[in-house]
Amino acid sequence: QVQLVESGGDLVQPGGSLRLSCAASGSIFRIYAMNWYRQAPGKQRELVAGITSGGSTNYGDSVKGRFTVSRDNAKNTVYLQMNSLKPEDTAVYYCNTKALSVGRSYPLNYWGQGTQVTVSL
Repeated sequence: QVQLVESGGDLVQPGGSLRLSCAASGSIFRIYAMNWYRQAPGKQRELVAGITSGGSTNYGDSVKGRFTVSRDNAKNTVYLQMNSLKPEDTAVYYCNTKALSVGRSYPLNYWGQGTQVTVSL
Protein backbone atom coordinates (compact mmCIF):
# COMPACT_ATOMS: atom_id res chain seq x y z
CA GLN A 1 0.00 0.00 0.00
CA VAL A 2 0.96 3.62 -0.57
CA GLN A 3 -0.10 6.57 1.55
CA LEU A 4 -0.12 10.19 0.39
CA VAL A 5 -0.08 13.01 2.92
CA GLU A 6 -0.56 16.61 1.82
CA SER A 7 0.42 19.67 3.81
CA GLY A 8 0.74 23.41 3.38
CA GLY A 9 -2.85 24.49 2.90
CA ASP A 10 -3.79 27.75 4.58
CA LEU A 11 -5.75 30.98 4.41
CA VAL A 12 -3.96 33.54 2.25
CA GLN A 13 -4.81 36.94 0.84
CA PRO A 14 -5.27 37.49 -2.90
CA GLY A 15 -1.91 37.94 -4.58
CA GLY A 16 -0.19 35.83 -1.96
CA SER A 17 1.73 32.58 -2.26
CA LEU A 18 1.58 29.10 -0.78
CA ARG A 19 3.62 25.95 -1.19
CA LEU A 20 1.91 22.60 -0.92
CA SER A 21 3.75 19.35 -0.29
CA CYS A 22 2.69 15.75 -0.74
CA ALA A 23 4.79 12.92 0.59
CA ALA A 24 4.28 9.31 -0.47
CA SER A 25 5.14 6.52 1.93
CA GLY A 26 4.60 2.81 2.33
CA SER A 27 5.80 -0.24 0.48
CA ILE A 28 6.74 1.66 -2.67
CA PHE A 29 8.49 -0.02 -5.55
CA ARG A 30 7.96 2.70 -8.13
CA ILE A 31 6.05 5.98 -8.39
CA TYR A 32 4.93 7.19 -11.78
CA ALA A 33 3.43 10.62 -12.47
CA MET A 34 2.43 12.72 -9.47
CA ASN A 35 -0.46 15.12 -9.84
CA TRP A 36 -2.32 17.87 -8.04
CA TYR A 37 -6.08 18.16 -8.37
CA ARG A 38 -8.47 20.57 -6.72
CA GLN A 39 -12.15 20.65 -5.97
CA ALA A 40 -14.11 23.75 -5.07
CA PRO A 41 -17.57 23.55 -3.47
CA GLY A 42 -20.18 22.62 -6.05
CA LYS A 43 -17.61 22.02 -8.76
CA GLN A 44 -15.99 18.95 -10.28
CA ARG A 45 -12.48 17.93 -9.36
CA GLU A 46 -10.02 19.36 -11.87
CA LEU A 47 -6.38 18.75 -12.72
CA VAL A 48 -4.13 21.55 -11.52
CA ALA A 49 -0.68 20.24 -12.43
CA GLY A 50 1.21 17.03 -13.05
CA ILE A 51 4.80 15.91 -13.25
CA THR A 52 6.25 12.68 -14.60
CA SER A 53 9.06 10.74 -12.97
CA GLY A 54 11.35 12.26 -15.61
CA GLY A 55 10.32 15.80 -14.76
CA SER A 56 7.94 16.67 -17.61
CA THR A 57 5.14 18.92 -16.42
CA ASN A 58 1.66 19.92 -17.47
CA TYR A 59 -0.75 22.51 -16.05
CA GLY A 60 -4.39 23.41 -16.11
CA ASP A 61 -5.10 26.50 -18.18
CA SER A 62 -6.27 28.52 -15.17
CA VAL A 63 -2.96 28.17 -13.32
CA LYS A 64 -0.40 28.39 -16.12
CA GLY A 65 2.23 31.01 -15.34
CA ARG A 66 1.25 31.17 -11.66
CA PHE A 67 1.77 27.65 -10.30
CA THR A 68 4.87 25.47 -10.51
CA VAL A 69 4.96 21.74 -9.83
CA SER A 70 8.17 19.96 -8.85
CA ARG A 71 9.20 16.70 -7.24
CA ASP A 72 11.99 15.15 -5.23
CA ASN A 73 12.21 11.53 -6.33
CA ALA A 74 14.58 10.64 -3.50
CA LYS A 75 11.95 11.76 -0.99
CA ASN A 76 8.91 10.56 -2.98
CA THR A 77 7.53 14.07 -2.58
CA VAL A 78 5.76 16.43 -4.96
CA TYR A 79 5.40 20.16 -4.42
CA LEU A 80 3.08 22.83 -5.76
CA GLN A 81 4.30 26.41 -5.57
CA MET A 82 1.33 28.70 -5.96
CA ASN A 83 1.90 32.38 -6.66
CA SER A 84 -0.43 35.28 -7.45
CA LEU A 85 -3.27 33.44 -5.79
CA LYS A 86 -6.83 34.43 -6.64
CA PRO A 87 -10.09 33.85 -4.75
CA GLU A 88 -11.08 31.38 -7.47
CA ASP A 89 -8.12 29.20 -6.44
CA THR A 90 -9.98 28.43 -3.23
CA ALA A 91 -10.49 24.67 -3.06
CA VAL A 92 -9.41 21.46 -1.44
CA TYR A 93 -6.19 20.39 -3.13
CA TYR A 94 -5.57 16.67 -3.56
CA CYS A 95 -2.41 14.79 -4.35
CA ASN A 96 -2.67 11.85 -6.73
CA THR A 97 -0.27 9.29 -8.05
CA LYS A 98 -0.07 5.94 -9.75
CA ALA A 99 2.34 3.73 -7.88
CA LEU A 100 3.57 0.17 -7.88
CA SER A 101 3.76 -1.39 -4.44
CA VAL A 102 6.23 -4.06 -3.45
CA GLY A 103 4.73 -7.46 -4.18
CA ARG A 104 2.17 -6.22 -6.72
CA SER A 105 2.36 -6.83 -10.46
CA TYR A 106 0.44 -3.73 -11.51
CA PRO A 107 0.27 -0.10 -10.29
CA LEU A 108 -2.70 1.39 -8.48
CA ASN A 109 -4.10 4.90 -8.30
CA TYR A 110 -3.78 6.63 -4.92
CA TRP A 111 -5.22 9.84 -3.46
CA GLY A 112 -4.33 11.94 -0.47
CA GLN A 113 -6.86 13.24 2.02
CA GLY A 114 -6.68 16.80 0.71
CA THR A 115 -5.56 20.14 2.11
CA GLN A 116 -7.69 23.29 2.17
CA VAL A 117 -6.51 26.41 0.39
CA THR A 118 -8.57 29.53 0.97
CA VAL A 119 -7.80 32.78 -0.82
CA SER A 120 -9.65 35.67 0.78
CA LEU A 121 -9.20 39.09 2.33
